[in-house]
Amino acid sequence: MERTAQQEDLKAHLMATSEQFSRLAAQHLEYAHRLDELETHPHLTYEEELEETRLKKMKLRVKDQMEAIMVEYKTQHA
Repeated sequence: MERTAQQEDLKAHLMATSEQFSRLAAQHLEYAHRLDELETHPHLTYEEELEETRLKKMKLRVKDQMEAIMVEYKTQHA
């Protein structure tokens, strides 16, 4: 529980101080919103299935980049 609060504090700090981190967070949110939209469809077309797969991969890549920034920040400020 405490670790999650610390992570959220770090994310908030990086959102306010790192343009790269806040840009990545905005992209992550954009991908999540589009995936949510796709989930409302009862059936996906082939193109929508491809888009869903692509968005999931891009969202994960962005999350990994955000995590790397967090780890680097923790290492530098330990």
